[in-house]
Amino acid sequence: MTSPGTAADLEPEGDLDDLAFDDVDLAGLTAAGARLLDCTFTGCDLDGLDLDGARLVDCTFTAVRAGTWRAPGTSWQDVTISDSRIGALVATASRWTRGHVHGGKVDYLDLRGATIDRLRLEGVTIGDLDLAQARVRHLEVVDCDVRRVDLNGAQLASADLRGARWRAVDGVAGLAGATVSPAQVLELAPLLAAHLGLVVDA
Repeated sequence: MTSPGTAADLEPEGDLDDLAFDDVDLAGLTAAGARLLDCTFTGCDLDGLDLDGARLVDCTFTAVRAGTWRAPGTSWQDVTISDSRIGALVATASRWTRGHVHGGKVDYLDLRGATIDRLRLEGVTIGDLDLAQARVRHLEVVDCDVRRVDLNGAQLASADLRGARWRAVDGVAGLAGATVSPAQVLELAPLLAAHLGLVVDA
């Protein structure tokens, strides 16, 4: 049975099971190494929340807000983040399995060095999507505005990027293995030519 969650429940190496955090101020708290199972966060302030090395399973975050949300080395399994406003989600070297980010805005989604197996980004506005050095399987981007994508050193397999409206792509070699649209290929043509050392001359 779901119980109300409080700020006191979040602590390093804590074990949280089936808690509902509704409009709770969790700003600046540390729950490094914690285990969160079947927890929901709705309308919460997560600014400065530190989940370093935490494990999240079957959790949902709805309409949460944060300037910076630290989550390096975390494990996200069957987690949904929806309609939220996040300045920076720092999830370097994290693991994502069947994740879903839906709606809202993330200025900087830092997945550098992450291992991703089934992540869907849908209807979300992203400033910078950092996938440098990431190992990606089954990434789907649907109807997303993305200002910049960093793919330096990325390894993509079954990554469908056709739904990304991007302005800039760094590390075009990292696109190997991705599915893109004909329009995106035209947008990428100058970068691909430069990468291949082609001289385009009429």
